[in-house]
Amino acid sequence: MADTPVSLAQRAAEAAAERSGVEIRVAHGRADGDAVRGLFDETWPSASEGTQVTPNLLHALQHSGSYASLALDRETGAPVGAALGFPGYSDNVPGRLYLHSHMAAVRADLRNRRIGTALKLHQRWWAMTQRIPVISWTFDPLVRRNAFLNVIRLGVEVREYHPDFYGEMDDAINAGDRTDRLVAWWVVDSAQAALAAAGDVHAPDEESLLVVAHVLLTDEGGEPVRGRDPSSDDTVLVALPDDIVAIRRSDPDRALRWRLSVREAIQSAYSAGLRVSTVTTKGSYVLSRHREVHP
Repeated sequence: MADTPVSLAQRAAEAAAERSGVEIRVAHGRADGDAVRGLFDETWPSASEGTQVTPNLLHALQHSGSYASLALDRETGAPVGAALGFPGYSDNVPGRLYLHSHMAAVRADLRNRRIGTALKLHQRWWAMTQRIPVISWTFDPLVRRNAFLNVIRLGVEVREYHPDFYGEMDDAINAGDRTDRLVAWWVVDSAQAALAAAGDVHAPDEESLLVVAHVLLTDEGGEPVRGRDPSSDDTVLVALPDDIVAIRRSDPDRALRWRLSVREAIQSAYSAGLRVSTVTTKGSYVLSRHREVHP
Protein backbone atom coordinates (compact mmCIF):
# COMPACT_ATOMS: atom_id res chain seq x y z
CA MET A 1 0.00 0.00 0.00
CA ALA A 2 1.38 3.41 -0.99
CA ASP A 3 2.46 5.85 1.68
CA THR A 4 0.12 8.74 2.42
CA PRO A 5 1.06 12.19 3.77
CA VAL A 6 -0.34 11.11 7.15
CA SER A 7 1.62 7.85 7.25
CA LEU A 8 4.81 9.67 6.24
CA ALA A 9 4.18 12.24 8.99
CA GLN A 10 3.66 9.42 11.49
CA ARG A 11 6.89 7.75 10.41
CA ALA A 12 8.84 11.01 10.71
CA ALA A 13 7.38 11.71 14.16
CA GLU A 14 8.16 8.22 15.46
CA ALA A 15 11.70 8.32 14.07
CA ALA A 16 12.34 11.72 15.69
CA ALA A 17 11.06 10.46 19.04
CA GLU A 18 13.24 7.36 18.85
CA ARG A 19 16.35 9.42 18.00
CA SER A 20 15.60 11.66 20.99
CA GLY A 21 15.16 8.72 23.36
CA VAL A 22 11.54 9.53 24.18
CA GLU A 23 8.05 8.23 23.67
CA ILE A 24 5.43 10.89 22.92
CA ARG A 25 1.74 10.45 23.57
CA VAL A 26 -1.36 12.60 23.78
CA ALA A 27 -1.91 13.54 27.44
CA HIS A 28 -5.05 12.09 29.02
CA GLY A 29 -6.53 12.65 32.47
CA ARG A 30 -5.44 14.67 35.47
CA ALA A 31 -2.21 12.77 36.15
CA ASP A 32 -0.91 13.51 32.68
CA GLY A 33 -2.18 17.07 33.03
CA ASP A 34 -0.20 17.51 36.24
CA ALA A 35 2.95 16.31 34.47
CA VAL A 36 2.36 18.75 31.60
CA ARG A 37 1.83 21.63 34.00
CA GLY A 38 4.89 20.68 36.01
CA LEU A 39 7.10 20.92 32.92
CA PHE A 40 5.62 24.28 31.96
CA ASP A 41 6.14 25.69 35.46
CA GLU A 42 9.70 24.34 35.56
CA THR A 43 10.48 25.97 32.22
CA TRP A 44 8.83 29.32 33.00
CA PRO A 45 9.04 29.72 36.78
CA SER A 46 7.02 32.73 37.85
CA ALA A 47 8.15 35.42 40.27
CA SER A 48 4.58 35.54 41.61
CA GLU A 49 4.70 31.77 42.28
CA GLY A 50 1.70 31.28 40.00
CA THR A 51 1.28 28.49 37.51
CA GLN A 52 1.56 28.86 33.75
CA VAL A 53 -1.67 26.91 33.20
CA THR A 54 -4.19 26.29 35.97
CA PRO A 55 -5.33 22.67 36.55
CA ASN A 56 -8.97 23.35 35.74
CA LEU A 57 -8.15 25.16 32.49
CA LEU A 58 -5.80 22.43 31.29
CA HIS A 59 -8.33 19.71 32.16
CA ALA A 60 -11.02 21.62 30.24
CA LEU A 61 -8.73 21.96 27.21
CA GLN A 62 -7.92 18.24 27.28
CA HIS A 63 -11.59 17.32 27.72
CA SER A 64 -12.69 19.53 24.81
CA GLY A 65 -10.27 17.91 22.37
CA SER A 66 -7.42 20.40 22.36
CA TYR A 67 -3.89 19.11 21.87
CA ALA A 68 -1.76 18.28 24.92
CA SER A 69 1.18 15.90 24.73
CA LEU A 70 3.85 14.40 26.95
CA ALA A 71 7.35 13.23 26.03
CA LEU A 72 8.53 10.43 28.34
CA ASP A 73 12.13 9.27 28.64
CA ARG A 74 12.39 5.77 27.17
CA GLU A 75 14.68 4.53 29.94
CA THR A 76 13.17 6.10 33.05
CA GLY A 77 9.60 6.87 32.01
CA ALA A 78 10.00 10.36 33.47
CA PRO A 79 8.22 13.26 31.75
CA VAL A 80 10.84 15.38 29.96
CA GLY A 81 8.79 17.46 27.50
CA ALA A 82 5.26 18.70 26.88
CA ALA A 83 3.24 20.72 24.39
CA LEU A 84 -0.16 22.39 24.43
CA GLY A 85 -2.31 23.75 21.62
CA PHE A 86 -5.92 24.74 21.05
CA PRO A 87 -8.15 25.59 18.07
CA GLY A 88 -7.86 28.93 16.34
CA TYR A 89 -9.73 30.47 13.43
CA SER A 90 -8.36 32.46 10.50
CA ASP A 91 -9.65 33.56 7.12
CA ASN A 92 -6.21 32.57 5.76
CA VAL A 93 -6.94 28.86 6.33
CA PRO A 94 -9.25 26.68 4.20
CA GLY A 95 -12.19 25.94 6.47
CA ARG A 96 -10.80 28.61 8.85
CA LEU A 97 -9.72 26.09 11.54
CA TYR A 98 -6.07 25.84 12.58
CA LEU A 99 -4.18 24.73 15.69
CA HIS A 100 -2.60 27.44 17.82
CA SER A 101 0.42 25.83 19.52
CA HIS A 102 0.59 27.87 22.70
CA MET A 103 3.40 26.21 24.69
CA ALA A 104 6.14 23.63 24.23
CA ALA A 105 8.69 22.81 26.92
CA VAL A 106 11.68 20.51 27.33
CA ARG A 107 13.69 20.00 30.50
CA ALA A 108 16.65 22.40 30.37
CA ASP A 109 19.30 19.69 30.85
CA LEU A 110 17.98 17.66 27.89
CA ARG A 111 17.63 20.32 25.20
CA ASN A 112 20.52 18.93 23.16
CA ARG A 113 18.54 15.76 22.38
CA ARG A 114 16.14 17.43 19.90
CA ILE A 115 13.12 16.51 21.99
CA GLY A 116 11.53 19.79 20.93
CA THR A 117 11.70 18.72 17.30
CA ALA A 118 10.13 15.38 18.19
CA LEU A 119 7.29 17.12 20.07
CA LYS A 120 6.52 19.36 17.11
CA LEU A 121 6.60 16.49 14.61
CA HIS A 122 4.16 14.57 16.82
CA GLN A 123 1.96 17.66 16.87
CA ARG A 124 2.13 17.86 13.07
CA TRP A 125 1.12 14.21 12.71
CA TRP A 126 -1.75 14.67 15.18
CA ALA A 127 -2.99 17.75 13.29
CA MET A 128 -2.98 15.83 10.03
CA THR A 129 -5.04 13.02 11.56
CA GLN A 130 -7.56 15.67 12.65
CA ARG A 131 -7.56 17.27 9.18
CA ILE A 132 -6.16 20.50 10.60
CA PRO A 133 -4.11 22.08 7.79
CA VAL A 134 -2.06 24.66 9.71
CA ILE A 135 -0.30 24.93 13.07
CA SER A 136 0.75 28.40 14.19
CA TRP A 137 2.62 29.79 17.18
CA THR A 138 4.68 32.79 18.26
CA PHE A 139 8.38 32.76 19.08
CA ASP A 140 10.97 35.20 20.35
CA PRO A 141 12.88 36.47 17.30
CA LEU A 142 16.09 36.84 19.35
CA VAL A 143 16.42 33.17 20.39
CA ARG A 144 18.68 31.49 17.85
CA ARG A 145 17.81 27.89 18.72
CA ASN A 146 14.11 28.59 18.25
CA ALA A 147 14.66 30.30 14.90
CA PHE A 148 16.77 27.35 13.72
CA LEU A 149 14.24 24.79 14.98
CA ASN A 150 11.29 26.51 13.35
CA VAL A 151 12.80 27.33 9.97
CA ILE A 152 15.30 24.51 9.37
CA ARG A 153 14.02 21.51 11.32
CA LEU A 154 10.31 22.17 10.87
CA GLY A 155 10.04 24.18 7.66
CA VAL A 156 7.67 26.89 8.90
CA GLU A 157 6.84 30.13 7.14
CA VAL A 158 7.74 33.12 9.33
CA ARG A 159 5.01 35.71 9.20
CA GLU A 160 4.30 39.02 10.89
CA TYR A 161 6.37 40.70 13.62
CA HIS A 162 4.50 41.78 16.78
CA PRO A 163 6.29 44.23 19.12
CA ASP A 164 5.63 43.47 22.81
CA PHE A 165 3.00 40.86 21.90
CA TYR A 166 2.25 39.60 25.43
CA GLY A 167 3.01 42.79 27.34
CA GLU A 168 4.93 42.48 30.60
CA MET A 169 5.61 38.94 31.84
CA ASP A 170 7.14 37.96 35.18
CA ASP A 171 8.50 34.48 34.46
CA ALA A 172 12.23 33.83 34.76
CA ILE A 173 12.80 33.78 30.99
CA ASN A 174 10.87 36.89 29.92
CA ALA A 175 10.96 39.14 32.98
CA GLY A 176 12.45 42.57 32.31
CA ASP A 177 12.37 42.26 28.52
CA ARG A 178 9.98 43.28 25.76
CA THR A 179 7.91 40.33 24.54
CA ASP A 180 8.38 40.83 20.79
CA ARG A 181 7.27 37.82 18.76
CA LEU A 182 7.38 36.47 15.23
CA VAL A 183 4.57 34.23 13.99
CA ALA A 184 5.38 30.72 12.78
CA TRP A 185 2.89 29.48 10.18
CA TRP A 186 3.27 25.75 9.55
CA VAL A 187 1.31 24.28 6.66
CA VAL A 188 1.59 20.69 7.79
CA ASP A 189 1.37 18.99 4.39
CA SER A 190 3.53 21.55 2.53
CA ALA A 191 6.60 20.55 0.54
CA GLN A 192 8.82 22.51 2.95
CA ALA A 193 7.36 20.77 6.02
CA ALA A 194 7.83 17.35 4.39
CA LEU A 195 11.43 18.13 3.43
CA ALA A 196 12.20 19.36 6.94
CA ALA A 197 10.60 16.30 8.54
CA ALA A 198 12.85 14.11 6.40
CA GLY A 199 15.91 16.11 7.47
CA ASP A 200 16.39 17.51 3.97
CA VAL A 201 16.35 21.24 4.75
CA HIS A 202 19.82 22.62 5.42
CA ALA A 203 20.99 25.96 6.77
CA PRO A 204 23.28 27.89 4.41
CA ASP A 205 26.80 28.75 5.51
CA GLU A 206 26.96 32.49 6.20
CA GLU A 207 30.38 32.85 4.58
CA SER A 208 28.81 31.78 1.29
CA LEU A 209 26.43 34.75 1.52
CA LEU A 210 29.03 37.51 1.91
CA VAL A 211 27.70 39.36 -1.12
CA VAL A 212 24.32 39.69 0.58
CA ALA A 213 23.57 43.01 2.25
CA HIS A 214 23.59 43.14 6.06
CA VAL A 215 20.74 45.02 7.70
CA LEU A 216 22.09 44.20 11.17
CA LEU A 217 25.57 42.98 12.11
CA THR A 218 27.46 42.08 15.30
CA ASP A 219 30.66 43.89 16.23
CA GLU A 220 33.68 42.34 17.97
CA GLY A 221 32.22 43.17 21.37
CA GLY A 222 28.94 41.39 20.66
CA GLU A 223 26.97 44.61 20.14
CA PRO A 224 24.37 45.08 17.38
CA VAL A 225 25.48 47.36 14.54
CA ARG A 226 22.97 48.78 12.05
CA GLY A 227 23.79 47.98 8.44
CA ARG A 228 22.24 49.27 5.24
CA ASP A 229 18.65 50.05 4.43
CA PRO A 230 16.97 46.95 2.92
CA SER A 231 14.56 48.72 0.56
CA SER A 232 16.64 48.19 -2.59
CA ASP A 233 17.86 44.63 -1.91
CA ASP A 234 16.39 41.25 -2.84
CA THR A 235 18.12 39.35 -0.02
CA VAL A 236 19.48 40.62 3.31
CA LEU A 237 20.90 39.25 6.57
CA VAL A 238 19.85 40.12 10.13
CA ALA A 239 22.30 38.96 12.82
CA LEU A 240 21.22 37.64 16.23
CA PRO A 241 23.07 37.64 19.57
CA ASP A 242 24.84 34.45 20.66
CA ASP A 243 22.60 33.78 23.69
CA ILE A 244 19.96 36.38 24.46
CA VAL A 245 18.77 34.48 27.57
CA ALA A 246 22.24 34.74 29.14
CA ILE A 247 22.56 38.38 28.05
CA ARG A 248 19.24 39.23 29.73
CA ARG A 249 20.64 37.95 33.02
CA SER A 250 24.11 39.49 32.78
CA ASP A 251 23.49 42.77 30.95
CA PRO A 252 19.82 43.86 30.62
CA ASP A 253 20.79 47.11 28.87
CA ARG A 254 22.66 45.22 26.17
CA ALA A 255 19.71 42.84 25.81
CA LEU A 256 17.43 45.82 25.23
CA ARG A 257 19.79 47.20 22.58
CA TRP A 258 19.58 43.88 20.77
CA ARG A 259 15.80 43.76 21.16
CA LEU A 260 15.26 47.18 19.64
CA SER A 261 17.88 46.68 16.92
CA VAL A 262 16.42 43.37 15.72
CA ARG A 263 12.92 44.86 15.89
CA GLU A 264 13.95 47.78 13.69
CA ALA A 265 15.89 45.58 11.26
CA ILE A 266 13.13 43.00 10.71
CA GLN A 267 10.31 45.53 10.59
CA SER A 268 12.16 47.64 8.03
CA ALA A 269 12.86 44.54 5.93
CA TYR A 270 9.22 43.44 6.15
CA SER A 271 8.08 46.94 5.18
CA ALA A 272 10.35 46.66 2.13
CA GLY A 273 8.56 43.46 1.08
CA LEU A 274 11.11 40.90 2.31
CA ARG A 275 10.30 37.87 4.45
CA VAL A 276 12.38 35.33 6.39
CA SER A 277 13.40 32.58 3.97
CA THR A 278 15.97 30.66 6.02
CA VAL A 279 18.43 30.83 8.92
CA THR A 280 22.21 30.48 8.48
CA THR A 281 24.46 28.03 10.32
CA LYS A 282 25.71 31.00 12.34
CA GLY A 283 22.19 31.91 13.41
CA SER A 284 21.33 34.92 11.24
CA TYR A 285 18.00 35.44 9.50
CA VAL A 286 18.06 35.51 5.71
CA LEU A 287 15.20 37.64 4.37
CA SER A 288 14.25 37.51 0.69
CA ARG A 289 11.52 38.83 -1.55
CA HIS A 290 10.39 35.34 -2.54
CA ARG A 291 10.33 32.35 -0.19
CA GLU A 292 11.24 29.15 -1.98
CA VAL A 293 11.67 25.53 -0.94
CA HIS A 294 15.24 25.19 0.37
CA PRO A 295 16.61 21.61 0.21
